[in-house]
Amino acid sequence: MRPETAWQALAQRPLRFLTSAWPWRSLAYLLTGVAFGAVAGTVLVLLTVAGLVLLAVGVGVAVLLGVALSGILVARVERWRLRLVDSDPAPDPHRPPPRPGRRAWLSTRLHEHVTWRELGFTAVSLAALWWMDLLVLGFALVLPFVVGTSPLDDPGAWPFAIIGLCMLPAAPYTLTAWAGARAALTRLLLAPRDQELTRVRASRARLVDAFDAERRRIERDLHDGAQQRLVSLNVLLGLARLDAAPGSPVERQLADAQEQLTLAVQELRELSRGVHPKALTDHGLAAAVDNLATRSSVPVEVDIRLPHRLPPGVETTAYFVVAEALANAAKHSGAGRAEVRARLRTDTLVLSVGDDGTGGADPAAGTGLTGLADRVEATDGRLWLSSPAGGPTLIHVELPCR
Repeated sequence: MRPETAWQALAQRPLRFLTSAWPWRSLAYLLTGVAFGAVAGTVLVLLTVAGLVLLAVGVGVAVLLGVALSGILVARVERWRLRLVDSDPAPDPHRPPPRPGRRAWLSTRLHEHVTWRELGFTAVSLAALWWMDLLVLGFALVLPFVVGTSPLDDPGAWPFAIIGLCMLPAAPYTLTAWAGARAALTRLLLAPRDQELTRVRASRARLVDAFDAERRRIERDLHDGAQQRLVSLNVLLGLARLDAAPGSPVERQLADAQEQLTLAVQELRELSRGVHPKALTDHGLAAAVDNLATRSSVPVEVDIRLPHRLPPGVETTAYFVVAEALANAAKHSGAGRAEVRARLRTDTLVLSVGDDGTGGADPAAGTGLTGLADRVEATDGRLWLSSPAGGPTLIHVELPCR
């Protein structure tokens, strides 16, 4: 059964909505919000005052620390109350402490961003949200009752009585609309639906890693299998030419076959480098980019200074960024020179590839930049492209190495 919210029920079936449980659940959500907000607000205000008073004797620090961590308890209650108007569970975003013990728990909670976000939500909730719940309840239920029970012996009160009777049927919709908005804000701050996005990113990263592993396997098969067999066959053809009469038709045919086989070996070698360069696996990013620069038809200045080998996924992504950028510089930009720079800044690889070509690079033009951006994003990296008409072109990439 798909999770449903009170708001969705109201929007999709407004007439059947009145006979469902959603209006009552919305009413319960707002009533418990008022009750919990009043109690929690009173307790926290008293604790804050007591903590400030007790600061002089040192005990107040512990009391104020408890107030700071009170958002965790308030958020837990709010996530539980959220089930009244939202059937999709709101998971606890806190991570478990690395080791048992109160000190580890306290250290983990104080260093989590979610703890302070929950404290901020607590402040907003106690200062405004439960008051708004009370106002909506009063407007939707109390006001129509007060207006509708005006003295009927007074002719001037009849319009107010009619208005009160007309307001009552709208009460379920008013309560549910506000409860839905309140719940949406609560979920946004306390239990955002970004875990699905995180899972999608993790799945995409696993797919990229799987593709890279398959690339490496194909490169090994090409290098150790087909390529070696072709080299051996080339040697055999060379030996056969030695046995053939010089200038004979057989010798010429063997020479042609050996020439074609040499070209095939070269093409296969280039193909294996494109699949996954062996230099990248064996010697790292700097060596692999040096090989790219050597084979490039555009003069390339390489300035890569890295203190150590990077994670394989980062090296592979950076390599293909450089390869695609240099290929575009040679094919499309008419560049006279290119430059590749890379540095490790704390735990981030900062890579830039530029050329002095005509610029105007467009990711939508099929130059492979869109695929590169997707690949960089899959590793939680960022890619910027600057390529005005007339040049120059600069690709700047930041890849986290955590």
